[in-house]
Amino acid sequence: MTRSNDDLIAVELIVNGAHRRIQILPRTPLSDALREKLQLTGTKIGCGTGNCGACTVLLNGESVYACLVPVAQCNGAEVVTVEGYRQDRVLRVLQQSFLRNGAVQCGFCTPGMLIAACRLLRQNARPDRCAIERAMNGVLCRCTGYVKIIDAVLDAARVLDGSLREEFIDTDGQCSVGLRLPRVDGMAKVQGAECFGADRAPGAALWVRAVRSPYARGAFTIGDLTPLYTRYPGLVRVLTAADVPGTNRFGIYPDLKDQPVFAEGIVRYRGETVLALVGERGAVDAINVEELPIEWAPEQPVIGIAAAQADGALLVHAQCPGNLLTTGSVEKGDIGEAERRADVVVEDEFETSFVEHAYIEPEAGFARCVANDRIELMASTQTPYMDREETASILGIQPSRVRVVPSGCGGGFGGKLDLSVQPLLAVAAWVIKRPVRMVYSRVESMTASTKRHPARMKVRAMAQADGTLLGFGFLGDFNTGAYASWGPTVAGRVPVHAAGPYVVPHVKCTARAYYTNETPAGACRGFGTPQAAFASETIYDQLAYALDIDRWEFRYRNAIRTGGTTVTGQVLKASVGMRSCLEAVKDDWQSFLTDALEFNRQTGPVRRGAGIGCMWYGCGNTALANPSRMRLTLERDGTLTFHNGAAEIGQGSSTALLQICADAVGLTPSAFKMVVGDTDHTEDAGKTSASRQTFISGKATYLAGRALRTKLLSMCDADEGAQLRLDGPRLIARNGKVETIIALESLPGEANIVAEAVGTFDPPVSQLDEKGQGTPYATYAFATQICSVDVDVQLGTVAVRKIVAAHDVGKAINPTLVEGQIHGGIVQGLGMALMEQYVPGKTESLHTYPIPTISDVPDITVKLIEDPEPLGPYGAKGVGEPALVATPAAIMSAIRHATGVVVRKMPALPYRLHRMLHSSSAE
Repeated sequence: MTRSNDDLIAVELIVNGAHRRIQILPRTPLSDALREKLQLTGTKIGCGTGNCGACTVLLNGESVYACLVPVAQCNGAEVVTVEGYRQDRVLRVLQQSFLRNGAVQCGFCTPGMLIAACRLLRQNARPDRCAIERAMNGVLCRCTGYVKIIDAVLDAARVLDGSLREEFIDTDGQCSVGLRLPRVDGMAKVQGAECFGADRAPGAALWVRAVRSPYARGAFTIGDLTPLYTRYPGLVRVLTAADVPGTNRFGIYPDLKDQPVFAEGIVRYRGETVLALVGERGAVDAINVEELPIEWAPEQPVIGIAAAQADGALLVHAQCPGNLLTTGSVEKGDIGEAERRADVVVEDEFETSFVEHAYIEPEAGFARCVANDRIELMASTQTPYMDREETASILGIQPSRVRVVPSGCGGGFGGKLDLSVQPLLAVAAWVIKRPVRMVYSRVESMTASTKRHPARMKVRAMAQADGTLLGFGFLGDFNTGAYASWGPTVAGRVPVHAAGPYVVPHVKCTARAYYTNETPAGACRGFGTPQAAFASETIYDQLAYALDIDRWEFRYRNAIRTGGTTVTGQVLKASVGMRSCLEAVKDDWQSFLTDALEFNRQTGPVRRGAGIGCMWYGCGNTALANPSRMRLTLERDGTLTFHNGAAEIGQGSSTALLQICADAVGLTPSAFKMVVGDTDHTEDAGKTSASRQTFISGKATYLAGRALRTKLLSMCDADEGAQLRLDGPRLIARNGKVETIIALESLPGEANIVAEAVGTFDPPVSQLDEKGQGTPYATYAFATQICSVDVDVQLGTVAVRKIVAAHDVGKAINPTLVEGQIHGGIVQGLGMALMEQYVPGKTESLHTYPIPTISDVPDITVKLIEDPEPLGPYGAKGVGEPALVATPAAIMSAIRHATGVVVRKMPALPYRLHRMLHSSSAE
């Protein structure tokens, strides 16, 4: 909230049709007035600077960014927020259309989207796509890819004018797998009722504010903090490393917990936490960090991979010679033999940048002690059980004394796997014994959170004259920043995937992760595979051009198929849809090529190109145990509860898993109550990452469901073919015309739970040997994406016109959700390819770090390939990360086709591409 010495003023508003009077500081943003004074938390704050549009409301009928409007200017005004759907038919119809069309994923941007669309439809009853883009361009979405949002607005317009009837799929049928059911958490999201990290906290909660290093590397000392308490009476405690009751370290790997909660005399990146201020919010926010008694001794930082590798380079961590964190490798055959036999050998080098996750919800949460011996932590997270374990270690207590309750998660994409607010909240609540809350600003989120790993990659590929691949060599160096985070995961996954979804008999792939004094790099939708795919797919294009073979044909000849052997020696026995994906886009590919040929006969600065990219992606952890455990309970009153430990971050796992569960038990989805992620009431389903939840947790859910069904049939003395139904406290089994009714309340025993079942699944994998041979994943997703782009050779700008994406998903449990994941991944991939480059200290807002808007989205066609995975639930496997991996490679392929320029450094920013187009050497 904006603070000043002004007196409080009375402001009268008409909010959603109701007169409201509040006492408030005049310069308080309208967004804070709505959220803090009126508890209308449906209006979200994603940036506080008018860049994201999440706080969009109607003010006297016009859409405004509530974070930019001082409440003093609103006296007497009429305000409509997302909660006003009961009084506004247009808004109500839009909400239903968003649900029907799958236009909601994480839901954080949804209120802003709905309000912007509401204003549009009030002014323009039949908007076209261009009108929708103009009206909603100021509201950012990182999840959906915008496609289904546009569809939803178009459909809402038709409902309002009577040309379309509102219809929902019946959720009470006997089979739900494969149906386009609305999200089970969707209604709360479109109504603004979903509780995100900043939306709730105990009334007496103190405010926690981190003080962060302004330097990338240096030493510091903290002087006497006592005078601060006198100067700022509302300040309750200043926390430092000395206040951490347990281990002042956290990290993903047990033997690599190298990141401190509070820095201990030295800092390793700009934004590292030095101390935390805890107290009344006004006092904490008023403290000028320049007044804090911190003495700094800045040092020259290690910036970039080359600096980390240089002879005599300063060490980021003393125990890591040469700044090398870890190495992963895969070696098969004899790459020297491949080169001797090859008719064509190509080699090249490629580079990528830091990429910001840019989830629209900044990190937030609260913590409180319970009976002085337990702590409860609510936060936006992808991994509640990992949070529990790490919090317990930091506090020096048993994990059973920590309860983690995930809030709604406004996007994650890997960035909310690492701890953020959790350690600071936990230490503050535990030490002070009072509830505390914390909300990152957008700048703080972008400064302190993990990023996609920058990479420098050398690639070498060999083929025969007929296009048959013989060998592939890859050396990738990845910048893991100041701390390990997911660096070892990237180094382990990349060598397995680097050669792509092809049969390559001779391979040598190595990935190395290096420490630098830069922002820690962690998990980011693909764990390094998008970077590797950019390099390898570009090299395969170069081979195809050198051999004068069509790029699609080159890939089709080499694509792995059922019975094929991977680079790790694994024989793929089922669900290998690579060729099917290629076949699905073949006609579109020819159309794109023909269109480009005809277009380029014209004169002018714009050149058109067609590009292609393929990918494969192992679902789950790499060559490691990866279990999930799900639980179902039936109580005497007929309450059937699905205890689902899989964190929902917008990808739709709660809906997909419920559909699997319902069919496995033989009941309808509406029969279930669901608890999601709460570590006190669910089992450990593993982290929501690595495209694992549908495949792994889905199979655990299926097994739990089948086990419960067996118990229920036994209770009714019914055979396997019976139909089950719950009617309050009555369990009913029907065999043909024979019905058996069991009164649950009358069953013997004192326990409230009358039936319980647990399902556990850990996919069969093996550790890789010293050459990287073995079975790293139980199943793989496959995809082909093709695109058409226009390149303005005078300006260096690229416009992506069309994308066709064919993805082998095994089985689409919910096609609407699957399509939405693919749309979102494609648009994130577009951003990675053309516009997103995070630079520490420079691009720390959504103003200086652009992400795709609704106007940047091309025409996208999704083709679902269902090559069933026998191990998966009903044949399903993952799609979340595979959706992004091929997109940057396909766009770069199209740029080359249009211009002849090989893009070696991503993103292809206009100045960079212009330089390449107008110079003799490419960057």
